[in-house]
Amino acid sequence: MNSDADSVANPPSSPPDNSSPPPPPPSSILIPGLPNEVSRTILSMVPYAHHARLKSTSKSWKSALSSKSFLNTLLGQNRNNLICIFPQDPSIASPYLFDANAVAWCPLPPMPCNPHVYGLCNFAAVAFGPHVYIIGGSLFDTRSFPINRPSPSSATFRFSFRDFSWESRAPMISPRGSFAYAVVPSSGEIIVAGGGSRHTVFAAAGSRIRAVERYDVVEDEWEELDPLPCFRAGCVGFVERGREEFWVVGGYSASRTVSGVFPVDEYCRDAAVMGLEDGSWREVGDTWGDGEDVRAGKIVVGDDSGSPLVFMLDGNEIFRYEMSSNRWEYESRVPKKAPLGSAFGIVVASGELYVLSHLYDDDFAETRRSRPYKKAGTMCFQIYNPKKKMWRTLVTKSPFTRHIDITSAVLSSIRL
Repeated sequence: MNSDADSVANPPSSPPDNSSPPPPPPSSILIPGLPNEVSRTILSMVPYAHHARLKSTSKSWKSALSSKSFLNTLLGQNRNNLICIFPQDPSIASPYLFDANAVAWCPLPPMPCNPHVYGLCNFAAVAFGPHVYIIGGSLFDTRSFPINRPSPSSATFRFSFRDFSWESRAPMISPRGSFAYAVVPSSGEIIVAGGGSRHTVFAAAGSRIRAVERYDVVEDEWEELDPLPCFRAGCVGFVERGREEFWVVGGYSASRTVSGVFPVDEYCRDAAVMGLEDGSWREVGDTWGDGEDVRAGKIVVGDDSGSPLVFMLDGNEIFRYEMSSNRWEYESRVPKKAPLGSAFGIVVASGELYVLSHLYDDDFAETRRSRPYKKAGTMCFQIYNPKKKMWRTLVTKSPFTRHIDITSAVLSSIRL
């Protein structure tokens, strides 16, 4: 009897509206009260060196910071310019990332270990997109004789900044260390040239090769190219994008002995240039003028808005290579000398030259007395801006548990 009244008092429920997406589950909310898109934008403003600590905050933060889309956002912003320091064999000692803007350190996991080899040095740390490639080097192999003589390595490893993991990649065709290399972003390739097997102390007694190879990062394949005009090791390379050329500068082509006993390197005064299209080589003349003292300091290469920056540090003096004149020109002098018994490490990042050293002489004595878990002193970055011709200094506590040999440490600039 009351069916009509009941139908008016309790109208039938309408079907649910599926036009709007359901709210995300609480476990996937990044910051309560904010949309996840806004939260991701906020997280992208945090320097990359702090991301490792942020990932332990929650599962949602770890998932967001590790996602491929989030890393692509960082690459698009191009704000995280980092320096990666490999104090020694990366399978023994963990490398560290340093963010100069945030003055923050971030440890990386050690590289996979091979029980038959140790003491990897003279390797190349090549940054390419969201990865760092550890290529080649010289190492000591317990399966070879004599075991006190380093052997060249052809191994290639890749570290991913997305998931903080290492993976093995295809090895080079010719094993080598202390070689020239350059990244060709347009074709997704890495070019390596020259090198050999060189000891960090007795480098002149090492071998030299002419082999040149090209690595496809997508296909994970190495291809052999025309060799260098001469044997060369200890050299550096860079790509001149305007001319589409690969340049190899510096290094040692031969060695001689003093009194028939002590080996001494003979420095290469010229440069070699390969066309990226045809792969042919041409030699460039003497980079030092008549009557000039030939400097054989450490050479580093960087990038400044697509143009290569090539610096040489010889003692406390800095020279800059000018491709137009094919000459090394005096640029500046490091304001503060390295402590007695120490040396400089150099790298180019964000268009500036970073000169790394320990700050105090007391760091060495304190490190020898300190326990292994104590930090090893203070590090000093003297930063040179080539556009302003000005220096500035940045001092930070060393993250390493022991004193590192900056002379043999490998420094690489990374842009995320």
